[in-house]
Amino acid sequence: MLSVITRFALLIFLAFVAASLALANFGPFSAITAAICVLAIPLIYSYVNLARLRKYTVADAVETMPLPSGYWEEIFFRLQRLVGNLKQEIRTIEKQHDRFIEAFQASPNGIVMLDDQDQIEWCNAIAESFFGLNFKRDALQRINFLIRRPEFVQYLYKRQFEEPLLLERMGRGANLSLMLQVFPFGDKRHLLLVQDVTDLQKADAMRRDFVANVSHEMRTPITVLMGFLETMQSLDLDKAQQSQYFEMMMSQAQRMKSLVEDLLTLANLESNTLPAPMQVMNIPTLMALLKNDAEALSQGHHAFNFEVSSPCNLMGEEREILSAFGNLVSNAIRYSPDIGSITTNWRLNESGEGEFSVADTGPGIASEHLSRLTERFYRVDRSRSRDTGGTGLGLAIVKHIANRHQAQLIIESAPGKGSTFTLRFPKERIAT
Repeated sequence: MLSVITRFALLIFLAFVAASLALANFGPFSAITAAICVLAIPLIYSYVNLARLRKYTVADAVETMPLPSGYWEEIFFRLQRLVGNLKQEIRTIEKQHDRFIEAFQASPNGIVMLDDQDQIEWCNAIAESFFGLNFKRDALQRINFLIRRPEFVQYLYKRQFEEPLLLERMGRGANLSLMLQVFPFGDKRHLLLVQDVTDLQKADAMRRDFVANVSHEMRTPITVLMGFLETMQSLDLDKAQQSQYFEMMMSQAQRMKSLVEDLLTLANLESNTLPAPMQVMNIPTLMALLKNDAEALSQGHHAFNFEVSSPCNLMGEEREILSAFGNLVSNAIRYSPDIGSITTNWRLNESGEGEFSVADTGPGIASEHLSRLTERFYRVDRSRSRDTGGTGLGLAIVKHIANRHQAQLIIESAPGKGSTFTLRFPKERIAT
């Protein structure tokens, strides 16, 4: 304040000096003119600086404005520093805002921000795909006008957000299961979080089906065993009948044992998602083992042809590969009629991939069943599978073993023309 008064006093003094000199030399009119000129100089200088300030303010370039001299220098310098600090704070806030938006966009869950009237303030791309929204189009629209499922409208109306809500048949293909929940925040605002639980729902359904199928598969042999045991306890049977009943009970017990073993094998494969080791296996030795097991299972009812068309061996887990190959061969035996022929071949295709194929002369499989053959307990003919001792898990085991070895299971079949099951292994699994 003192410097301002001093500068003003100096300006008045200079005007008085100029007026006095002019009065002494040129008269009263010249004195007034000289005083006005002295006073006008700083006013003109101030106007010029204000004009420059307006120019740079309109251009949003106050920070780059050249500093004037004198009293205005300090004012412009402080103004430039203030504007620079404000812009830096704004840039920092914008960066944080952009990071938050990027984080919300990267979230696998849908996020919708609602105001106190349940109008959409913001939503991420996942939420747009879940509900068919378009933020630019639907901003400030009430969400219950856009998502008109009765259960969702009722959920919003009741305002009881302690429990989540499950919406089925959502998404563009109406094939999604969405779990959503509303969380209050801020000034009567709400955050709608949406999670895609389609896979969890499918897994839960598969688990229920699996338990039901296992229970069903185990019930039959247990019922048979209990029936035979009750019969042997209540009736006085001769030696031949006892032997017959014991043989039937042994068959049912063996069936339960096979089912349990396949379940354990499948559980181990599902829990181990790592690629199989690269251990070299001798294909001729494997084929010899497969041939012995096949002939024992067939008991002379089928003709076999085991071919090794390539000298290259396979790299993987020998126990798993033998199980996969054995399941394909045993399936061919079970589903081929007596006096049928089964051809097993190991070769390299034109791309250098290894192929193990099993071709049979069985009844064949209709095309609508092919895509489901690797499902657990899926059978084309349930009665025949049980008669031949199948557990319904063989091809599911083959599929998991194939995945562990980066292999592909290819099924070719048609009714009345037999079936060919091929395991195709990548070149990286071939030992030359």
